[in-house]
Amino acid sequence: MANTGILTSIILYLGFVILIGIRLSKTNETVDDFYLGGRKLGPFVTAMSAEASDMSSYLLMGLPGLAYLTGLSDVGWTAIGLAIGTYLNWLFVARRLRRYTEKTQSITLPAFFSDRYHDKRNILLLVAALWIIVFFVPYTASGFAACGKLFSSLFGMDYHVAMIVSAIIIILYTTLGGFLAASFTDLIQSIIMTIALIAIMLFGISSAGGIGAVIDNARSLAGYFSLTSIHDPVTGTSSPYTFLTIISTLAWGLGYFGMPHILLRFMAIESDEKIALSRRIASVWVVISMSIAIFIGIIGNALSASGSIATLTGNNSETIIVALSSLLASRGFLFALLAGVVLAGILASTMSTADSQLLAASSSVSNDILRRFFKAKVDESNMLKISRISLLIIAVIGIFLAWNPDSSVFGIVSFAWAGFGASFGPVVLLALYWKRSNKYGALAGMLTGGIMIFVFKFLVRPLGGIFNIYELLPAFLLALVANVAVSLLTSEPQQAILDEFDSID
Repeated sequence: MANTGILTSIILYLGFVILIGIRLSKTNETVDDFYLGGRKLGPFVTAMSAEASDMSSYLLMGLPGLAYLTGLSDVGWTAIGLAIGTYLNWLFVARRLRRYTEKTQSITLPAFFSDRYHDKRNILLLVAALWIIVFFVPYTASGFAACGKLFSSLFGMDYHVAMIVSAIIIILYTTLGGFLAASFTDLIQSIIMTIALIAIMLFGISSAGGIGAVIDNARSLAGYFSLTSIHDPVTGTSSPYTFLTIISTLAWGLGYFGMPHILLRFMAIESDEKIALSRRIASVWVVISMSIAIFIGIIGNALSASGSIATLTGNNSETIIVALSSLLASRGFLFALLAGVVLAGILASTMSTADSQLLAASSSVSNDILRRFFKAKVDESNMLKISRISLLIIAVIGIFLAWNPDSSVFGIVSFAWAGFGASFGPVVLLALYWKRSNKYGALAGMLTGGIMIFVFKFLVRPLGGIFNIYELLPAFLLALVANVAVSLLTSEPQQAILDEFDSID
């Protein structure tokens, strides 16, 4: 009975998102429509779509799981960094990027880089498109894997069948509806994610015996309820959460400045005058949703301590909301329907990111590499078909990469986030705000950021000690320095580029 209720909610949700894709498929007449929705997004859809595509399964799995295991410090500083990054990205990047890309008629981030610096050979576009493929294809695969693991653990389905079915649903509505379908389903998914968080939090508090019982349990664990200490769930002891670790963790916020699927939402809003409203909506939602997600992890620890749910260890801690949903579903059919909505929220958080990643990666292949770099002569109708085929091919590659059920979802997400933040973040900021920057500096920064992510991740960080910091921070700083240094050491931009820069107020 419980599984029937859960499955009913999930099937209704999946059917709804496919219906959106079919409904909006008729609105895509050009490639600009497919990838940017014709720049017609309203402020509410823009805000919620950007944040839903940003948070992914990390909101409903990663944050609660980390809080469940180690307490407030690690997850708390990560959330603070993400909240600050969200606000600053909306404040400093959104409006100017919207105006600049409309001026240059750029519909993708790589295209903007070449258009901004009048790069006639499109070298910047090619490098940016290749980085998007390198980091986004495995990122998309992690989303497919997360969906597969969810269905497999819930219903005992074969992982591969569950993963492929999930991928087909995402491919279907994204291929049909393009950017508008992804954005409107992201809006629906953000609402479902919110309902899921609130429902599980209230149920968890009630099951744990009230907020007082939850707080008492957290305070009884060494270093658990602190921002300067971290709890060790294996030994039950705590260790200091150092200043260097705090700075490294806060660096997650730098990733926002280079995240293509988020920046595309800025480019697509119908009017830059509505960005201030979108910023307020997005910032408030992010802070509230992350706070609730963290508190759910703390509630879950209290329920494990009381014996209401099993104790979760290691990566299994990321299934804390699944465990709470199973407990909720055991209360009867109506509660099982609500549990299904909660679990649909986990699916929503994953799908809302995967669809945006598929669009960004396919645009790099079809629009940036094929049309812009190789200058293929293709009319709008055929280009739309090529865009959809590119999306399908990338999705199939993602399915193959997700074939191993033991692959680490969070590890891939963390690495890709750092890759985009370091490769594109400094380039975006300097392109928007530094008049003296040129195409040589942008290229140097883009290459430095992407390469240094691999160097710090696989060569430097394993050394441990002071070198054990999130690779995004050093790679971002080195990319920024490289961009500035090379720009100053090479010729100034042409007057036409300077005049265009000055025209963007």
